[in-house]
Amino acid sequence: MNREKKKDRVMWGFIYVFVFIAAFAGSVIFKMTYNPYGSEFSVHWDNSVGIAYTDISYDSGGANKFDLYVPSDNSKDSYGLIVYLHAGGFTGGDKSDDTQILQWLCGKGYVTAGINYTLFSETHPDASVYSQSIEIRESMVSVIAEAEKLGYPIDEMAIGGGSAGGCLALLYAYRDAETSPVPVKMVFEAVGPSSFYPEDWKSYGLDKNADAARELFGTMAGKEIKSEFGTLEYDEEMKDISALLWINENTPPTLMAYGKYDKFQPYEGSLRLLAALEDNNIPHDYYLCEHSGHGLQNDNKVYVEYMRKILEYLDSYMPVN
Repeated sequence: MNREKKKDRVMWGFIYVFVFIAAFAGSVIFKMTYNPYGSEFSVHWDNSVGIAYTDISYDSGGANKFDLYVPSDNSKDSYGLIVYLHAGGFTGGDKSDDTQILQWLCGKGYVTAGINYTLFSETHPDASVYSQSIEIRESMVSVIAEAEKLGYPIDEMAIGGGSAGGCLALLYAYRDAETSPVPVKMVFEAVGPSSFYPEDWKSYGLDKNADAARELFGTMAGKEIKSEFGTLEYDEEMKDISALLWINENTPPTLMAYGKYDKFQPYEGSLRLLAALEDNNIPHDYYLCEHSGHGLQNDNKVYVEYMRKILEYLDSYMPVN
């Protein structure tokens, strides 16, 4: 890559940071004004419910840490693991943001884990959706080993997340399930991008600016995109970060929620995901928030249904023994 092209990539990379920080800021406002979990989806956390172990390293990077929540009952022969990955537009957020949902699910009898990953920033300009997904994949061995060391053998898992975390959860469940240390029984996510087609990303003007789309998606993929959009070659170049392109008859059951007016993660992309799951006869549920954007803040009843459905999926696909 010559110097001018590299300069362009850096420029579009930081435009990418700006727009996804804007998305994250919207999510922060949403969290401050509306608690989607409520008392129904929380637990009074103390030693009678479980124990939390925080900032456990899984690799040498400063962000390569995870939090582990284990139930107070350590008498079972095996446990299901639920991993939940944080939001933040791939540029912000932290595992501690999801303490409430991790504690709540641990209170149901599962081992739960929140995992940090290296964020794209001026300090880490080479971080990408792809490198983050690889960090998540490589962390699983350490998460499962730590649980076993504490007396909680893991024999199956589910994975979930929101926004950027939803994207990474889908990638693990669809792309990496075959190499997972334990079987992936289901995935649940809200507003996670699963594909990267310029015609879907209209809110960024990428449908009319191929060069901008190429630089932005290249930054996300961590490589220069050389193929023409709309070709099989393009799909192959983007497959590493496009969960959509990994769906087949072995894809795990999928629960998802999206906003019809989402300007950060294109709503159109979620329709592609839905169609692919239907075409491959994958058990799934799709919750559409008809009046909401990325925060899903205008459809409280729909979001509560989605949260309740998480427990239904767990009871069906990964019940507590």
